[in-house]
Amino acid sequence: MSIELTPSPAYAPRDDLDAIAAHEGERTLTWREWNRQADRLASSLARRGVQAGDRVAVRLHTRLEWLVISLALSKLDAAIVAVNYRLSPPEALYIASDCEVTAAIIDDVDPSELVDAWADLGLKVVVSVDVDSPGTELLSDLIEAGAEEDRPALRLAKIVIYSSGTTGAPKGAPMGEYINEVDDAVRLEYAMSVMFDGAAGGPGGATLINLPMHHGAGPSYSEFALATGNQVVFQRRFDAEDVLRLIERHRITNWIAVPTMLQRVLRLPAGVLAQYDLDSLRFILGGAAPFSSELKQDAARLFGDVIFEIYGATEAGMIAGATPELLSRKPTATGVPFRHVEVQILDEAGNVLGPGQTGEITVRTPNIIPGYIGRGPLGPDKLTEHGFYRTGDVGHLDEDGVLFIYDRLSDMIIAGGVNIYPAESEAVIGTHPSVAHVAVIGVPDPDHGEQPLAFVQTVPGASLTTDEVLAFCEGKLAKYKWPRAVEFVDELPMNSMGKVLKRVLRERGASTSGVSA
Repeated sequence: MSIELTPSPAYAPRDDLDAIAAHEGERTLTWREWNRQADRLASSLARRGVQAGDRVAVRLHTRLEWLVISLALSKLDAAIVAVNYRLSPPEALYIASDCEVTAAIIDDVDPSELVDAWADLGLKVVVSVDVDSPGTELLSDLIEAGAEEDRPALRLAKIVIYSSGTTGAPKGAPMGEYINEVDDAVRLEYAMSVMFDGAAGGPGGATLINLPMHHGAGPSYSEFALATGNQVVFQRRFDAEDVLRLIERHRITNWIAVPTMLQRVLRLPAGVLAQYDLDSLRFILGGAAPFSSELKQDAARLFGDVIFEIYGATEAGMIAGATPELLSRKPTATGVPFRHVEVQILDEAGNVLGPGQTGEITVRTPNIIPGYIGRGPLGPDKLTEHGFYRTGDVGHLDEDGVLFIYDRLSDMIIAGGVNIYPAESEAVIGTHPSVAHVAVIGVPDPDHGEQPLAFVQTVPGASLTTDEVLAFCEGKLAKYKWPRAVEFVDELPMNSMGKVLKRVLRERGASTSGVSA
């Protein structure tokens, strides 16, 4: 038995190998069985030619098999190329081709379309998790046929994460490959700071993971939880009330969420919320999408003072985090930079700005990637001459060194020479009880250059008018930040992490730019 998953010498390898490592629905996976299945799968993949240095496309829902696959590939020193299961076959082909994968593991209900789309890639093997389909081999067959050769693995497989493509074609970021040469002690101190010095895991707890595993957060927090003595509870598809059931059933202590998930739980009827015992929770981490102070406060009223916030970038790792204590004092804060993270706020000319001054957030962390797969090193559009990564986000540091974020630089609206940050308008409109989701973009205006246009998705069964939206902004938002038009939609386009695809909305908004509210 050679699986350790030890993030630091403080955490010893497990003594009880028959203890449960992970749950999903009614299924469980012990440490012993996890390692056995991974050894067998690694053996079968090796016989099909998968070897050290290979990149393997993994297109999977959040499920137990992800752990087995990741550990097996780690034992082979191969990397995962995380492919979003929502992508169409041509979109998935783009990623597989761009990253030059040599094999694939998928859990599509109908693998045939993907097998056909990837036919010219010359893959060594395509593994289907659930469905026996031409051109694939079943995961269970490979595990059954594999040899139990003891292969060492100190951690899960390295991952290539593809950007969401919200502003263009996605690019592959190789996690685990960094330009910064720092010693192991510094990297460990940084990692423990990012995990809030162990609060994100710890012996005897249970972590709920319902984030997608093609994003960095799901895999990293699963690994940290397991490495520090937590069990992991997977929820394959997010369901708000089922989250409450899982928290009560498994005595969940830690939940890694995105704001959209919290919002949907909070919108459950009061009678439903009151049915479940949520007292086991001690850590809920929100991030990856705009997280309004109102939502943080509402979540704290339901779950208690257990709301943490985190901010990071795929290309630079985690940057800053906020504890419940900080959020109680500064509800709009994003957080304090983690240990070994430097933050500079720059103006358009590249000058460093002082406390309270707004500009682009640039960061230097131990985990800045050298570049995207197949595209050479990061250029000056991404990296300053002093090695700070340009996040593309707008914000400021206050006099205490606390970071506040306003919006994406690319989302900023300039109306008559005045900067408008859509996130501010969205934070206000989003608190209307009839609003499920809102997104604000800038559209061309002949007099002012741009004006804000709001797309509003109402909660099921609710009705709302433009006048009611604007009346709700009264006294809460300066009038120049009000939308000049409101378009009601059945559903906002979002990626799997709950980020609105504003590129799609801008294409749509161009045709409505002449509408006045």
